[in-house]
Amino acid sequence: MSDETIRLVTIGRIIRRRGRLLTVLAVLGALVGYGTSLLIPPRYTTSASVLLPGAWEERELLTQAEIASSSVVVDRAAATLGWTGVSSGELRDRVSAQAADGNIIKISGTADTPERAQRLSDQVARQFVAFAARIAGDDTDPEAAERPEALRQLVVRTSRRITELADAADPGQTVESVQTRTELAKLRTTLQEAVKKLDEADPAADKAGMVVMGPAARPAGEAPPTRTQLVVGGALLSFLLAVIGHLTAARMSRRPRTEPEIAAALGSESLGTVDVPGEPPAHRTEDGGRRARIRRLLGVDVRWDLPSPQTSGDEAGRRIRYRRVCARLRDRLPAPRRLLVVVPDGDEIAHRAAGQLVAEAENDPPLRVVGVSVDRPMVPDRDHESGALVVLSAGRWTAGELTGIAEACADARHEVVGIVLAGSVRARPTRPAGRPQDAATPALAVGDNAAGGSR
Repeated sequence: MSDETIRLVTIGRIIRRRGRLLTVLAVLGALVGYGTSLLIPPRYTTSASVLLPGAWEERELLTQAEIASSSVVVDRAAATLGWTGVSSGELRDRVSAQAADGNIIKISGTADTPERAQRLSDQVARQFVAFAARIAGDDTDPEAAERPEALRQLVVRTSRRITELADAADPGQTVESVQTRTELAKLRTTLQEAVKKLDEADPAADKAGMVVMGPAARPAGEAPPTRTQLVVGGALLSFLLAVIGHLTAARMSRRPRTEPEIAAALGSESLGTVDVPGEPPAHRTEDGGRRARIRRLLGVDVRWDLPSPQTSGDEAGRRIRYRRVCARLRDRLPAPRRLLVVVPDGDEIAHRAAGQLVAEAENDPPLRVVGVSVDRPMVPDRDHESGALVVLSAGRWTAGELTGIAEACADARHEVVGIVLAGSVRARPTRPAGRPQDAATPALAVGDNAAGGSR
C-alpha cells in the first residue's frame, strides 16, 4: 500500500469494518490479563521515613540509601520478623530505599498483605538506624572511642594546672607577674576553644541520632500492576496489536489494484469497469460451511482495505456501462462466437456483474458464466465456446492467483479476450412515483456523460 495507508481514516475504516473481530480480540486479551492476575499474587507497598539530622552531602545521602537496602540491614530485619516461608533473599527483592528532600531516607517494603508490608518497612527502618549508629561510632573500636575523651580529660587537667600556676605566680603587680598571668589565661582559653572545635568536628556527634519519623502507613490498595490494570492492559494491547497487524498486512500486500496491473497478470486487455450496487449483509448467502459462518460472524468476509463504495448513478447509467463493455467485446471478436465468462469463486461482486453482463449481451455474443477456484483453477475444455472473458473485482486476488486463472484458460485452449473489473457502489434511493420528469432527467444526464468516456 502507499504511504497514505497509515492515516486516521484508515484506522477508522479498520475499526468500522473489523469492529466485531477487534472486540473479540480485546475480550480475549482481557481474559489473558485476568488469568495473569491470578498467577501473580497481590502486592502491597508502604514506606517508612528516617530523618538524618545535621549537614549531609548528596553523595552521602545516596550512600545511606544503599546501606538502608543492603543485605546486612535486610537480613537483620528478616531475622527479627521470623516469617516462615520467606527467606532473606526474597525480602531483599522487596525492599528499596531512596534519598528524598530534607535529609530523609524513604524505605519501602512490599508484601502480600498490608500488615506485613507495614511491619517490613518499620523493621527495616529500625535496623537501618541501629546499623547506622554502629557505623557512626557508638559500638566501634573501644580504643578509637576512648581517644577523644582522653584528650578532653587531658585538656581539663592542663587547664586546672594552668590555674594553679597562675595562682602561684607572684601576686605582686610587677610587669613580669602580670605578663605571666596573661599568658597563662590565653593558654587556657586556647585549649578550651580547641576542645570546642573538636566536639563540633566529631562526625559521631554531628550526624548521629537518626530518627524514624513514625510508623509506616498501612497501604489501602494493591501495588501496580493490579488486576484491573492487567485486564485493561491486556484488552488494549490485543486491540493495538490487531490494528497494527491489519496495517502491516495491508502494507505488505501485493494484490493488484489497478487495471494495468490486473491486465498484465492475466495477459490480456481491460474492456472497462462496471458498477454493482452493494447489498446489505443480511442479503448474503448463508452457505460455505462452518468456516464461512465464522468469518461472517467476525466480519472478516468483507475487505477493509478497499475504499468505501461511492454513490453511483441510477440504473440506466449502470446499464450503459455494461452495454459499452459488450460493444467493445464484439469489436474484439473477429467473428461471432460463444464465450466463457470466468469468475473467481468467492468474488460475489464479480458474480453479480457477470450475471448482469450476460443479461445485457442478449446472446450477442453468447455468454456462459463459470466459476473457477483460485486455489486449483479448472476451466471447462473448449467445446462450443472458443474464448474466455474474465470478470473480477480489483484488490481481491494476488498476481499469482490471477496468473493461475490465465494458465487454466490456456490449458483449456481458451484465449482470454478481455477483462472486466467490477466495483461495488452505493445505489441512490428510489425516487417517489408520480414524477416522470425528475426520473427521466438523470437518464439523459448519464447519456450525455457517457458520450465523453467509458470508464
